[in-house]
Amino acid sequence: MSLVNELVEAGVHFGHRASRWNPKMRPYIYARRNLIHIIDVRETIRGLLRAKKYLADVAGRNSLILFVGTKRQASESVAREAARCGMPWVSERWLGGTLTNFRTIRDRLGRLEQLEAIRQGEAINSYSKKMQSTLTREYRKIYRNLNGMRTMTRLPECLVVVDPKKEKNAVKEARALGIAVVSLIDTDCDPDTVDLPIPGNDDSMRSIEVITRLLADAIAAGKSQAAIQQQMANEGAAREAARKADAAAAEAKAKAEADA
Repeated sequence: MSLVNELVEAGVHFGHRASRWNPKMRPYIYARRNLIHIIDVRETIRGLLRAKKYLADVAGRNSLILFVGTKRQASESVAREAARCGMPWVSERWLGGTLTNFRTIRDRLGRLEQLEAIRQGEAINSYSKKMQSTLTREYRKIYRNLNGMRTMTRLPECLVVVDPKKEKNAVKEARALGIAVVSLIDTDCDPDTVDLPIPGNDDSMRSIEVITRLLADAIAAGKSQAAIQQQMANEGAAREAARKADAAAAEAKAKAEADA
């Protein structure tokens, strides 16, 4: 199946009602049908190819890419695809200061690990029933909101966002810190708020699944290519070290024979 057919079958080309559109999305709209804007799939593919190339480069530099999609239609796909390509994600709720106050987030993740250690060991039995219940509630809350970011030890270089209008706080924090934003963006959004827009339906589960899968594939490919290049560099360094060792041994042997 071609990429165009896959996108069309997923309904990527369906925008919002014409009355809800953002005029800045005009370049990405193909037509209007029954009061619904139809997104130009050619523009979707252009945006998708640019985003894939950029994300592969970022992943190849061993930088982090944070997936963000908290709306009901996006949360499952975002979590699954981010985990598949080994990147952090936010799929339940964006906590204010996630990027701009990252140290506090890391402290909360430390608390999550502490609570897990308590729950999995014998220490939990030393607490009263009431305290156990309190700790369990605290654990579930932190886990739900932050589990996807537990491997994020530093700020990401890029955000992959589903619906920048819904995730306006995440986009605002990223822009404040100079972090690039790649986004699936519908006809009711402002494309100027993101760096690499991918015009498409951000309300359809199938549309979101296809786009996030393709982006995750690009990230995985970038990481794989970087690993291959690193392996080749290591092998080259090892061969060079062996050559120098052989040359030094031959020189030492020649010198010993000359002295004899």
